Amino acid sequence: MNATSEHTETIQWKVDGMTCANCALTISKYLEKEGLKNVKANPVSGEVLFDVVNGNGFEKIEKGIESLGYRVAEKNGVRTKKDDKEPMNRYLRYVLICAPFTLVLMLHMLEKWIHIHWLMNPWVQLGLCIPVYVVGMSYFGKSAWKSIRNGMPNMNVLVAVGATAAFVYSLYGTLTGQGEQYMFYETAATIITLVFLGNYLEDASVMQTQRALNSLAKSQKVMANMIAFDDEHKEQIFPVENSVLRTGDLVLIKSGEKVPADCKILWGDATVNESIITGESLPVTKKQKDNLIGGSIVVDGTVKAQVTATAKDSVLANIVNLVKQAQGEKPPMQQLADKISAIFIPVVLVIAAGTFIANWMILKEFTPSLMRSIAVLVIACPCAMGLATPAAIAVGLGRAAKNGVLFRNAKSLELFKNITQVVFDKTGTLTTGNFKIDNWEIDNGESEAVFKRIAFSLEKYSNHPIAKCIADAWKVKDDIRWASVEEIKGLGMKAVSKEGDVFMAGSYKAAAHVTNDETHNVYVLKNNQLIGWMDVKDELRAEAKAIVNYLHSKNIKTILLSGDHKLKTERIAKELGIDEVIAEQTPEQKLETIAALTAKTPTAMVGDGINDAPALAKATIGISLSDASQVAMQTADVVLMNHGLKNLPLSLGLGKHTFLTIKQNLFWAFCYNIVAIPVAAFGLLTPAFGALVMGLSDVVLAVNSVRLFVKKVV
Repeated sequence: MNATSEHTETIQWKVDGMTCANCALTISKYLEKEGLKNVKANPVSGEVLFDVVNGNGFEKIEKGIESLGYRVAEKNGVRTKKDDKEPMNRYLRYVLICAPFTLVLMLHMLEKWIHIHWLMNPWVQLGLCIPVYVVGMSYFGKSAWKSIRNGMPNMNVLVAVGATAAFVYSLYGTLTGQGEQYMFYETAATIITLVFLGNYLEDASVMQTQRALNSLAKSQKVMANMIAFDDEHKEQIFPVENSVLRTGDLVLIKSGEKVPADCKILWGDATVNESIITGESLPVTKKQKDNLIGGSIVVDGTVKAQVTATAKDSVLANIVNLVKQAQGEKPPMQQLADKISAIFIPVVLVIAAGTFIANWMILKEFTPSLMRSIAVLVIACPCAMGLATPAAIAVGLGRAAKNGVLFRNAKSLELFKNITQVVFDKTGTLTTGNFKIDNWEIDNGESEAVFKRIAFSLEKYSNHPIAKCIADAWKVKDDIRWASVEEIKGLGMKAVSKEGDVFMAGSYKAAAHVTNDETHNVYVLKNNQLIGWMDVKDELRAEAKAIVNYLHSKNIKTILLSGDHKLKTERIAKELGIDEVIAEQTPEQKLETIAALTAKTPTAMVGDGINDAPALAKATIGISLSDASQVAMQTADVVLMNHGLKNLPLSLGLGKHTFLTIKQNLFWAFCYNIVAIPVAAFGLLTPAFGALVMGLSDVVLAVNSVRLFVKKVV
C-alpha cells in the first residue's frame, strides 16, 4: 500500500482593502468555501492566515480574493509590489481628491445666507458631483458589485446604493428641467467624501491599536556587522541586512547596536537591554557562551557572536507571528457579533426599502421619503459590531507582548475573567532553581575544615544541582586527590582515597543502614560511618510573596502543587502564605489533580518543567515561564517572558480588562445601530450627517480600545 505524505503549511498574507470586520468575514467565508482550514482574517492588521496542503493553488486563491474586491499586498512578509516609499493612505488620497468639489457643492446648503447664482445651476452641480461620484463608485461601487456577485454583500453596498440613489434622483431632475426641486448632488458627494474620511479616521485609529506589535516587528529589521575571512585568513567586517544572515554566521555587535538575530557570544561581554522581549527594563550582563535575543540592544560592551537562528526563526519573529495568529482568532463572544454582521447588510436594505415605502405612504412626498431611506443606508454600521472584539484584542495582545507576556491564543484573554484559583509548581516557578546550603552538622568529631574539604572533593565531580551548590559554597584549593571516584545512580558520589578509605556523599539510601533520620538532603560517610549531613534549600523568587499577596487581594485562591517532600513544600507555602498544599505528586497525579480542580472551578496553573506540561494543558489556562522547558512553553496558553512571575498580575489584569473593553465596544456597537437606524428612518438627520456619524462610530470603538495601552490593569 502506497502512502502519500502530506505537508501542511501555514500561509500568512496581508490583504489591502480588508478594512472592516464584515470584509474579514467575507474573505474568511470565501477561503473556507475553497476548502482551506484554520482560516483567520484579522481586520485590524489586514493579516489573513490559512493552512494549505503541499502548498498548491495559490494563484486561484489570490484571484478569488481579488474577485471579492481586495488585493493581496504581502505574501509571508514579502510585498507583492515593491514600493520605493510608503504609499499614502488610499482613503486620505480619495478624501483629498473629493473634498474640493464637495466643499463647493456644500455652499449650496448655505443658500439662505450665501446666494451664489452660478452654483444654483443644476448643470454646474452635476459637473462638480461627477468627479466625486466616479471616484466613489470606482471604490464603493466596484467593491459592492463584486461582493454581491459572490453572494457576500459588504457594507460598501449600503454606501453605493445610498450615493447612487441621491445622484440618479438629482440627475433625473436635471435632465427633465426640474433641477431646483431635485438638487441633491451635494448629498451624493458628501456621503462619498465623508465615508472616505470616516474610513481614513478608522484606519488611523485602528493602526494605533497595532502600535505595540508594530514596534516589535520593526525591531526585526536591522543592519548587522558580518564577520568574514579573506584568503589570508584576515578578519573582514562588512554591513548586511539581518535578513540575509544564516545559522552559523559570525557577527560583531558594538555598544548601542541592536542584536541582529538570535546568537551565542563567542568573545567579549556586554550589558544588554532585553525589554523589547521580556518587558524587564533593567539591563542584564551577558558573557561568553550566553545567548543574545535578536532585537535586544547592547547598552555597553562589544561582542563577537555566532548566529543560532535566522531572523524569520528568531524568538522575536516567533513572538510577533504568535501574536498575529492570536489576534486573528475569535473568542466565544465574537461569534454572536459575526452572526449578526453576516445578515446585517440584507436586513438594512430591507429596512431602508421599508422606510421609503412607509414614509411615502404617510408623508405622500417622494423626496423626503427617499432622503430618509438614504440616511438609513449610510448611517447603518456593520463594522462597529465586527470591529468591537478584534480592536480590543489587538490592543490587549499588543500591550502584553510589549511588556513580556505572550498569549498563544485570544481565547485565553477572555478566560482570565473567570479564574478563581491559581496553582503553582514549586521548583523553578516559585523558586529560582538555585540551591544554597541551609543547615549542616558534623558527627564523629571531625573538624569543620576537614568535613567541608571531604564534601567539596566528592561533590565537585557531580553535575547534580545540589552537588554543584555544595561544591560552589565550600570550594577549597587543597581538595583530596582520590585513587578512584564514581557516581552511583540513585545513591550519590563514592570515592576511595590513596590510603584506602571509602567516602560517600549521597541521599538517605546511602546512609539508611546507619541512621533512621531521612529528613536531610545529603549524608557524608567514611568507611560506612556517618560523619555529617547537609540540608540545602531552593532560593525563593524575590517577587513570589508579592504575587501571592496580589492574588489574595483579588480573592483568588492559591495552591502549591509539587512532587517534593510534604514538609519542605509546606514550609515554602507557609513562608509565602499559600492557601493549600498538595505534595509528593507524580506527573500523572498532577494531571489528575488539575483535572479535578478545573472541573470544580476555572483554574490557572503556573509551571516550568517537562513534568508540568500535561497539567498545564489540562488547566483552564496554562501559564509557563520563559526559562521553562520547551515542552512546558509549547503546552502553555500564556508565557511570561521576564524569567519570573513578575508579569503574572499584568496577564490577569489585561485578560479581565480586555474582556471588559470588548463588552463596552459591543454595547456601543449594538446600541448605536439600534438607535441610529430608527432616528434616520424618522427623518431626524440628513444623509450627509449620517455618513459622518457612521464613520465616527468606528473611531469611538478604536479610541476606547486604545485606552487599554495606558489603562491601569493591575
